[in-house]
Order: sequence, then C-alpha cells, then structure tokens
Amino acid sequence: MNALIVGADRLGNIPDVLAQFGIRIAAHVSGRDTTHQRRSAPLPAGIQVVILFTDFLGHNVMQRFREAASREGVMFVCCRRSVCALQEALGRRMSAEECSTCGGKEGCGRKKR
Repeated sequence: MNALIVGADRLGNIPDVLAQFGIRIAAHVSGRDTTHQRRSAPLPAGIQVVILFTDFLGHNVMQRFREAASREGVMFVCCRRSVCALQEALGRRMSAEECSTCGGKEGCGRKKR
C-alpha cells in the first residue's frame, strides 16, 4: 500500500512502523510551504492512504489534504508523529478491513482498502 505522508520535517523511524503494516512511503510533504494551504490539486497517482501528522500541520493544510483524500476515495489517518500514536491509529483504522492477501485467515497484518 502506498502512502502520502503530510507533516513533519523528518520521519525518523516512522518508515519502519509503516513497513510493519505493509505500507510504503510514496511521497512526503512537510506542509510548511504556503501553497499547501491553498492546494486543491489531486493527490499523487497510486496513493492508497494519506497519513496526517497533526502536531506538525496547520488547520488549513490538514483540511486541504483531508478533502483531497475524501474526494478521491482514499483512506486517511490523522495522528501525532509518534510511533505509539501511529501504531494505534493504523491498527484502529485497518482492523475493520479484511486482508486482501490471506482473507484474514493467516493474520499476515496486511489489510485491503
């Protein structure tokens, strides 16, 4: 699953946490650029999840990316930029969805959208 990460200048060990959920970072936007506040452009191609780090984003930036994800039918997750918060948010968001690889039988940890 390809992700667009919005917020934070550095990701630290976030890519390792995402890999546990079968998520690969396809693009990362810090959200500091003022054009991100007015952005209404579509998300990059192939994005299946948008992860918003709320402690590094202004309200306008978060709103624009949430609207873009909703408009394109892409799942989005909002949380603080910490390993624990990200694991909890992804776990809650993906727990209701069935795994596309094993149908939920093998417990591989990968989920379908």
